[in-house]
Amino acid sequence: MHRSRMAALLTAAVTTLAAGVIAVVTTSGPAAAHGAAMKPGARTYLCWKDGLTPQGDIRPNNPACAAAVAQSGTNSLYNWFSVLRSDAGGRTVGFIPDGQLCSGGNPNFTGYDLARNDWPITHLTAGRTMEFNYSNWAHHPGTFYFYVTKNTWSPTRPLAWSDLEDQPFLTVTNPPQSGAVGTNDGHYYFNGTLPSNKSGRHIIYSRWVRSDSQENFFGCSDVTFDGGNGEVTGIGPGGSTPPTTPPATTNPTTPPATTNPTTPPAGGSCMAVYAVTNSWQGGFQAEVTIMNHSSQTYGGWTANWTLPSGQSISQLWNGNLTTSGSSVTVTNASFNGTIAPNGTTTFGFLASTSGTNGLPTVTCTGR
Repeated sequence: MHRSRMAALLTAAVTTLAAGVIAVVTTSGPAAAHGAAMKPGARTYLCWKDGLTPQGDIRPNNPACAAAVAQSGTNSLYNWFSVLRSDAGGRTVGFIPDGQLCSGGNPNFTGYDLARNDWPITHLTAGRTMEFNYSNWAHHPGTFYFYVTKNTWSPTRPLAWSDLEDQPFLTVTNPPQSGAVGTNDGHYYFNGTLPSNKSGRHIIYSRWVRSDSQENFFGCSDVTFDGGNGEVTGIGPGGSTPPTTPPATTNPTTPPATTNPTTPPAGGSCMAVYAVTNSWQGGFQAEVTIMNHSSQTYGGWTANWTLPSGQSISQLWNGNLTTSGSSVTVTNASFNGTIAPNGTTTFGFLASTSGTNGLPTVTCTGR
């Protein structure tokens, strides 16, 4: 059955849910870095936390997060750690256009450039020293730069380079890390002193410039200097999270029980992101995104995983399926084997399940 027809029938028969996600990398080419500011949280990170349910579904509560997803799609939250340009090479003004700083000029994240005053926000105290956390979904050497907006900036307009103070208030090279890479709690950590003489709403803008490749990461963290200690408001059904005081070293958070990422191996360039896009009693629909993070075009790809107990695939599209017991292998179809550097393709499937719908660990290789 054609995918769109199947989706229409499922929509009529079941409740559509946004999805839980896992991501894993495999074994050819240079390893891809991924990361985003976690404290103070970047828009993609806090919107992911805002929408994530105990079941692993992602349903934005915050109106700005919902607007961003409406524009950029749910994959922007599945990949909250991927606001990157693989060709940045340390370039800023003139490379990333004004109004696109929060997305880094990446077309997959333009919803996070929206000028709104209702993004999730972190409450801080000007001039205070605090611990910064930055996701290390993949670990690489490099330098982190943190800027703050000028007092003339307004959240009613998209962020421009001229809105930022001329120099970063914090620069850190190759900081220590805590937690396993490739997980939702793994992060770099370092202390820094927040800008003084700031009050009210601002953006802390972050850049991670890798020293071993041209890949750079960008992100906007919405903050208010109101005497806070890192409390976050505007996320979750109640609109806030409990206050937290960062310890002197590190304060990782526990990943949701429905995620099961693995550490990207050295030399990996293919990343597979698994998402449940629909769920109903006894079955579900899922989608796997294959990402090419190498510098060469793939001529084909293969994805592998082990079906959790009680799962069975009944139909698959945009790929060729082979199963052996619980082992699943999917190779590209004739029309989607070619993936350019930093490009993606997807395949989907329908499956039955009994009991808890466990999320598998998917690996992929590109040829």
